[in-house]
Amino acid sequence: MMRKAPRTATALGSGILVAALLLSSCSSGGGGGGATASPSGTPSAATLPQAEIDKAMTTPTTLTFWTWVPNITDEVAMFQKKYPAITVNVENVGNGPAQNTKIRTALQAGSGAPDVVQMRYQDISSFTVTKSLLDLAPYGASDLKGDYVDWVWNQVSAKGQVFGIPQDSGPMGNLYRDDILTSAGISQPPATWDDYATAAATVKSKTGSYISNLAPNDASQMLGLLWQAGVKPFAYDGEQTVGVALNGDVAKKVVAYWQKLIQADLISVDPDYTDQWYQGLAAGKYAGWITAAWGPVFLQGTAASTSGKWRAAELPQWVAGEHKSGNWGGSADAVLKSTKNPIAAYELAKWLNNDKSSASEFTTKQLFFPTLKSVLSDPAFVDLKSDFYGGQAVNKVFAQVSETVDVKFEWLPYMDFAASSYKETLGKAISDKGDLTAGLDAWQKALVDYGTQQGFTVK
Repeated sequence: MMRKAPRTATALGSGILVAALLLSSCSSGGGGGGATASPSGTPSAATLPQAEIDKAMTTPTTLTFWTWVPNITDEVAMFQKKYPAITVNVENVGNGPAQNTKIRTALQAGSGAPDVVQMRYQDISSFTVTKSLLDLAPYGASDLKGDYVDWVWNQVSAKGQVFGIPQDSGPMGNLYRDDILTSAGISQPPATWDDYATAAATVKSKTGSYISNLAPNDASQMLGLLWQAGVKPFAYDGEQTVGVALNGDVAKKVVAYWQKLIQADLISVDPDYTDQWYQGLAAGKYAGWITAAWGPVFLQGTAASTSGKWRAAELPQWVAGEHKSGNWGGSADAVLKSTKNPIAAYELAKWLNNDKSSASEFTTKQLFFPTLKSVLSDPAFVDLKSDFYGGQAVNKVFAQVSETVDVKFEWLPYMDFAASSYKETLGKAISDKGDLTAGLDAWQKALVDYGTQQGFTVK
């Protein structure tokens, strides 16, 4: 496969990852009733009365839902069974930048936009800056905060507003080949990054394998590693001020670490989601993969011939004894402010991701890594053992990792540019096995310059 895998997260369940997933993350408004309507027609911070919600959910209504999730019509059918007056038209128009462009085009045209849209966490700010997303707090979304892991909830909320209902996530961990590490005389996964560097040299010397691969074309992997280290590279005030702090001391420490391994030929730098990379996973070129919670199931479909040889662990730590991680991927269902049916649209987004029957089905059918605490703690999920991972309960590993992700992490309102410019700056330095600090500085400058050109105040 030459196309990128999705940036949605997946959970370890029975069966092989759906092939499609591998190729990729009311007739009346809601302003009436007991809540006071704002000039825009949306209710104030007061939650809508149940009678108004009941009326909207029993009024014949058609919603349009844009999502890239395969077979999500199964969960939508469950919603429609509960609310037979609501018809949901599901459309897949792509994901990431491709979908973002189509949403903006429809909004600018004033027609054709969906009511509900699946959106990567990193893209939410690019639509809040244009005031395109409906604040779901007045519809009751704030009451859901305690149902989700704190860091996940922070990805969809700011300043008392809620812009989406979390669907999946990608807390990061270390998948490793137990057989290769054992052949190198390593009995436990490296606990610290210093241990990891030592192990990398041993693995390469004794087995010829690279301990892992750092992809030069994937900013998300690097951002997850910076997240784990406590770097806060981006900030956004929700208006016109952004912060770009990619090349501080801690970030430079992180890239200097990887530069040393790369230049010693202990880490490979193959672009990910390419034939070469897939073959490397299957053939033992890589003795591990620093990845996210969607990685375990993805790997089962990509390197099926290596079944039984892999294990999962938390990321190595910068400080011995700590337990910290970052995130790579994940998405939420948001409601566009242009919807004519805000109550029904919100109730669809909520039900899909907050009703345990639907959220649990996402983990077993679409193989998402969950964000709902009730699923993350469900024995049926966390205790599931996998033959591919030697009988290990991998979901439990990543459920514990999810609790260690730094709660505060923000995105720029132009993350599509951040991802593309990465390939020309830090990514190029990685590919060239050159000066990663200089590449980091170049990425910093590119994002500052672009933000200024777009009219933002950049700090």
